[in-house]
Amino acid sequence: MYSYDEYDQKLLDQRVAQFRDQVRRRIAGELTEEQFRPLRLRNGLYLQLHAYMLRVSVPYGTLSSRQLRGLGHVARHYDRGFGHFTTRTNMQFHWMKLEHVPDALADLAKVQLHGIQTSGNSLRNVTADHLAGVAPDEIEDPRIWCEIIRQWGALHPEFSYLPRKFKICIIAAPHDRAALRIHDLALRLHRNEAGETGFEVMVGGGLGRTPFLAKTIREFLPKRHLLSYLEAVLRVYNQLGRRDNLWKARIKILVHELGVQKFTELVEAEWQDVKDGPVEVSEAEVARIAAQFSPPNYEDAPTFTREFDELRLNDLGFARWLRTNVGGHKQPGYAIVTVSLKPPGGTPGDITAEQMDAVADLADRYSFSEIRVTHAQNLVLPHVRRADLPVVWRALAALGLATPNIGLASDIICCPGLDYCSLANARSIPIARRLTERFDDLSRLHDLGELKIKISGCINACGHHHVGHIGILGVDKNGEEYYQVTLGGSEDLNGALGTILGPAIHADRIVEAVETLIEIYVALRRDGERFLDTYRRVGLAPFKERIYAPA
Repeated sequence: MYSYDEYDQKLLDQRVAQFRDQVRRRIAGELTEEQFRPLRLRNGLYLQLHAYMLRVSVPYGTLSSRQLRGLGHVARHYDRGFGHFTTRTNMQFHWMKLEHVPDALADLAKVQLHGIQTSGNSLRNVTADHLAGVAPDEIEDPRIWCEIIRQWGALHPEFSYLPRKFKICIIAAPHDRAALRIHDLALRLHRNEAGETGFEVMVGGGLGRTPFLAKTIREFLPKRHLLSYLEAVLRVYNQLGRRDNLWKARIKILVHELGVQKFTELVEAEWQDVKDGPVEVSEAEVARIAAQFSPPNYEDAPTFTREFDELRLNDLGFARWLRTNVGGHKQPGYAIVTVSLKPPGGTPGDITAEQMDAVADLADRYSFSEIRVTHAQNLVLPHVRRADLPVVWRALAALGLATPNIGLASDIICCPGLDYCSLANARSIPIARRLTERFDDLSRLHDLGELKIKISGCINACGHHHVGHIGILGVDKNGEEYYQVTLGGSEDLNGALGTILGPAIHADRIVEAVETLIEIYVALRRDGERFLDTYRRVGLAPFKERIYAPA
């Protein structure tokens, strides 16, 4: 993984010193909250319902064991002993005291972590496939290009004050594991007919009040032109994006209102002015950064061992975990392990300081000291020998991190909701907890198969409810919490936005309503059909009729 050089480190240290002085002035009353607000947001510090929240960037979802221990240290010493992984693979601490934030940021800087550009109208954390570099189906490691963009876009003077926040995602495989098309700008590495590798460029995705899926504006972009083309996209957005209306400021609105053809023409025209400029990506620069992502020193490892085979055949818990939480690896004899942060009754994405330290220890022993964060709010040990899977499983089970539910009904994406967020209309966490308890029967959970439930506490859609097979959106009705349900959403390359089922459902009934939707699915499904397959075959009507039938 990429390691900061002296210039990166010096920038972080200087930024911490600057913010320490800004905090001192705020506490002393020399700055008003209105004056302090843009300063704290530029360092990832939000003021939420009960306390300050610090958001820490995890670029393209890759962490070292040292960095994960650094996050655990902040949770233990400056927060309430836990942190929360988000759908942008960042870490949030929800109970920060203002006077402690500079020390927390200084400690994070020691492990090359920070909160810069995790807020504000800037280029946000670039995300990628959490299996980058190890997935058998990818054509190359997309994190190299994420890092190129990070170095180019961090504190870029032209793009530090955009009309609104801007999110980029990159994949390099035929299967989308990163929710590519809900990003402002999406890049898919692929090969053209000549066998050359380049990018499909998609623009204008995003959820929130007006959800859109990103649209292709260029089928194939040579890799050397990546930064100049991104610069052209952002220049058009900077010039024409709305700044007079918060709800119409995202690039998705600009693409929608101009039309994709007109937007493409403007970008291509802008690109002609910059394509042969100084930001062309040289082969030497790609090689320099690619060297930071060289594969670890894998051993010649057996695919199976006697202990592995016996445990798989005789222990149902291990067999289920293998089925859902363990995936194939490009290196023979190795596997990819997903660490579930979705135990029954737990808060999706939450992890304690003790668990962070323990996962870091496991990464040191069994995964070349590397951890990944997924957009679905789980962790990954990307380099585990198959022979070590039994001991890793037992260790994770002892930590409460081996629930065999990845991609199943209890693997819920959930925002913090009204328990923390001042923007929320309703709580998300209690609904997620009740649902994970409802689907605690592992036999039933595995029988239901792939089923993605996503919950947002407000229209900003941080829980990605629009693209859930079952999406749940919290709304306020005269001071009471209700939930609007959508069905049929999907976040893959052929993505779809969910369709609203009908009137919002009261908080007291929402879990039973989800249970009813699943009962309908079970009654209507054919052999091998997932929930999404059945929904697409039968449509909304049978679900709606049953949910809103007179009592």
